[in-house]
Amino acid sequence: MDMPPLAERMRPRNLSEWVGQESLIHPKSFLSLALEQKRIPSMIFWGPPGCGKTTLAGIIAETTQSTFHSISAIHSGVKEIREIIEIAKKPSLFKNGTDILFIDEIHRFNKSQQDSLLEAVERGWIILLGATTENPSFEVIPALLSRCQVLVLKPLSGENLTSLLEKAIRTDSVLKQKNIQLKESDHLVTLSGGDARRLLNLLEMLILSSDQNDIKITNDWVDSLLARNPLSYDKSGEGHYDTISAFIKSVRGSDPNASLYWMARMIASGENPLFIARRMLVLASEDIGNANPMALVLANSCFQAVHALGMPEARIILGQTAVYLANSAKSNSTYLAIDSALDFVRKEAEHPVPLALRNAPTSLMKDLDYGLGYIYPHNFPDHFEKQEYFPDPLSGQQFYKPAQNKEENEAFIRIQSRWGEKYPEREDH
Repeated sequence: MDMPPLAERMRPRNLSEWVGQESLIHPKSFLSLALEQKRIPSMIFWGPPGCGKTTLAGIIAETTQSTFHSISAIHSGVKEIREIIEIAKKPSLFKNGTDILFIDEIHRFNKSQQDSLLEAVERGWIILLGATTENPSFEVIPALLSRCQVLVLKPLSGENLTSLLEKAIRTDSVLKQKNIQLKESDHLVTLSGGDARRLLNLLEMLILSSDQNDIKITNDWVDSLLARNPLSYDKSGEGHYDTISAFIKSVRGSDPNASLYWMARMIASGENPLFIARRMLVLASEDIGNANPMALVLANSCFQAVHALGMPEARIILGQTAVYLANSAKSNSTYLAIDSALDFVRKEAEHPVPLALRNAPTSLMKDLDYGLGYIYPHNFPDHFEKQEYFPDPLSGQQFYKPAQNKEENEAFIRIQSRWGEKYPEREDH
């Protein structure tokens, strides 16, 4: 019989063998108390690959002495679900506890497939344990999500992973037959990306690559044998949205170095450069606006240049624009202004356009006083003359409140000099 891989041989059988996820398994945690009482609710385990979701499901089933059914959403469908539910519904002298249905990658089930679980979960025929790498708020239907507890599992820390390496070398039936010295572990840990399964697979690859019994694991040896770990980034998943969010927040927060880091993460992962350029185009108006009107011009030029050039040259233009936007003065006053105006228009009764502001292309319209009383600003000094542009009931309504920066300070002075007390307010931020 073939020897199972190291990751399987090292799989914890109970919580005492568990490494990491301390917040979930401490004695007073929800999970520990539920296991102690053997009253397990349906749960969704959300976390990155290799953090222990499948292992946790197995431990729960073993601890509660439940009948364990395991399927993968990639290979299974409604037919398999219904067959398991029918088995779970039938009483049996040979069953211990309840029936647990574990669905790996549950986010890959469509709505109808998830719907097929609702009655069984609601009636308690099965305890559902689902594992997902994607945010369940987006990938699990609300009706099912409301019937489940969500447990968030995190990537294992460097300390957890090093401890796991040491334990494998010390206790595994195969590895302990060799004289393995873990001289350096940080490169191996880095390559694992917080994934325990990948870490143990990499360790096993290292050991199998050597025909010696005396093995010293060093960073140089790891680098010479193992390829660089590809970045974990799903262009259609949550990592995509989390990373662009981190990038936008870094630019908005005026940190050019963090902005370049998150941009580099996206570029190295194969993100569409036009997506990055498009987001900077929005940011230039939303977060910089009239504090620096040139930001929008540069962002638009960036978008056009990236479209014309493509990668890899586009990375230079993307980087230049990101640094410029991060270093620019910031203001969201016009972003707030248009949203304020839209909100006002949706809630306020519709007022007719004042006659003075209406166009009068026909004699009938002129006879009806369309355009009567309109003052043409270009006929006056500084191309301005005070007149009312709002319907009378709305006179003095203010949406735009200039923020505190050089450009908008000048705009505020202009507004006050022209309109006096009609528009006195501003945002001091």
